[in-house]
Amino acid sequence: MAPRGWGCWRWAARPSPTQLRPGAARPSAPGWAPAWGRGERGGPSPSSTGFRQLLSTLELAPHVCVVGSGPAGFYTAQHLLKHHPRVQVDIYEKQLVPFGLVRFGVAPDHPEVKNVINTFTQTAHSTRCAFRGNVTVGRDVSVSELQKAYHAVVLSYGAEDHRTLGIPGEELPGVISARDFVGWYNGLPENHKLAPNLNCDTALILGQGNVALDVARILLTPTELLEKTDITAESLKVLKQSQVKRVWIVGRRGPLQVAFTIKELREMINLPGSQPHLDSADFSGLEELIKAAPRPKKRLLELLVRTALKPLEVKEADKRAETPRAWGLRFLRSPQEMLPSPDGGRIAGIRLAVMRLEESTELAPSFPFPFYLQELLTLPKTSRESLMERIRALVKMPKQCPQGQWRMCHVDWC
Repeated sequence: MAPRGWGCWRWAARPSPTQLRPGAARPSAPGWAPAWGRGERGGPSPSSTGFRQLLSTLELAPHVCVVGSGPAGFYTAQHLLKHHPRVQVDIYEKQLVPFGLVRFGVAPDHPEVKNVINTFTQTAHSTRCAFRGNVTVGRDVSVSELQKAYHAVVLSYGAEDHRTLGIPGEELPGVISARDFVGWYNGLPENHKLAPNLNCDTALILGQGNVALDVARILLTPTELLEKTDITAESLKVLKQSQVKRVWIVGRRGPLQVAFTIKELREMINLPGSQPHLDSADFSGLEELIKAAPRPKKRLLELLVRTALKPLEVKEADKRAETPRAWGLRFLRSPQEMLPSPDGGRIAGIRLAVMRLEESTELAPSFPFPFYLQELLTLPKTSRESLMERIRALVKMPKQCPQGQWRMCHVDWC
């Protein structure tokens, strides 16, 4: 384990900030002092060849500090080493091991994405590159100290924490950020004690990007397939006991604005033991808009529409009926409140506002606005009567609003 203290780092032996200034000359012997004045007695003229050669041999090699050893940090180091033949690069990382999100963020069933580690390893083996693990900048050493010791400091670390929604009930047990959940099944040390409770048959994911599909895929993939990946043993043990049978992936915008890519979508559609539940009404009337979309988005939307609208053959329908697990997309829904169970011990449901998109222009993209409609979705198995009593106590519905009648839609997905 690398030392956490900095007593053994001989900072006094480092040149002063003045000496570390790029292009500054370092004295080669005590009492050495070049004569900088033109034609000054006792020193060479700046125009002399000998003086230029002396200066070139004494010029300091740039010493650069890179904070963070993820893809951004290693690509920075790679670029510096390639384009400057004398640069020295030190990479600082708070974890014991390098590679950041490549190691702790990529889903375990996507090993091909992690192949870039081979390139990063070659960079780390360079004699002009050093890795300093188990060092937290801001605790073990300050940024100002690094600035005094290096020619340049590059901050290339990722997000230190997840973003909160700022809605009631967000702190309830059972509400987990994707950052923590992904770190848990990938073995990030700070998340190894997460132990999510998967003793429910429905999970809901807020967000419709690639990470949302990664989480859904891990929840629904048969564990015998996950055993062949590098997922952690503790995570695999919890997933084997999981009762989750349905996963709903919820987004504030519509099908045209989904952020996931076609590769991840195709994996979800072809996931063994699971079937997609897509509402055909969400995709009706999109044909003309799809034609005008850029090619990557067009291919993605065409796959969504085919999956949602294509009639199933008898054999395929029978096969899907026997499939134990399912996933689906819910569009134009924005979370308003996490609802607790009757005993307050964990989350039992979520209140969603139904949104509508304003017309988009070239200068302003489509933006979702509340449409005065609410859905209440129950997630784990719970008593319908006790939950409905709590919902009626929580929700105060006005008789009339400018957009028409309010209504409450309760969907029991358990």
